[in-house]
Amino acid sequence: MDADDETIRRILTGTGDTWAVVGLSNNTARAAYGVAGVLRRFGKRVVPVHPKAETVLGEQGYASLDAIPFDVDVVDVFVNSGLAGAVADEAVAKGAKAVWFQLGVVDEEAYARTREAGLDMVMNRCPAIEIPKLG
Repeated sequence: MDADDETIRRILTGTGDTWAVVGLSNNTARAAYGVAGVLRRFGKRVVPVHPKAETVLGEQGYASLDAIPFDVDVVDVFVNSGLAGAVADEAVAKGAKAVWFQLGVVDEEAYARTREAGLDMVMNRCPAIEIPKLG
């Protein structure tokens, strides 16, 4: 199951500007850190979600999605596929509008559950790759 370009465009341009990035820490070697920078340059507020709850790129971090005391629009998931389904379920419970599974993160059942809950969903794609394609 692959997200169509229309869904990708809708999430990036119309769904909202607050992105919770699950797996984001201050480890600059990790893909999540680089993608967070791209999202910020694109005008998104990037909220780190990581067990360490560190402040990343000037934004307070939280240990879990449900610990974030405000609404998030998109949950961007940088955890392995075995953990991603639980994060998608947390995103639904949090009231997010969309879930984005990064490159290499695939869970067909979580995709189906998230779509059934009414959220937009992208799987196995990277916003840092998709943003330049928006033109």
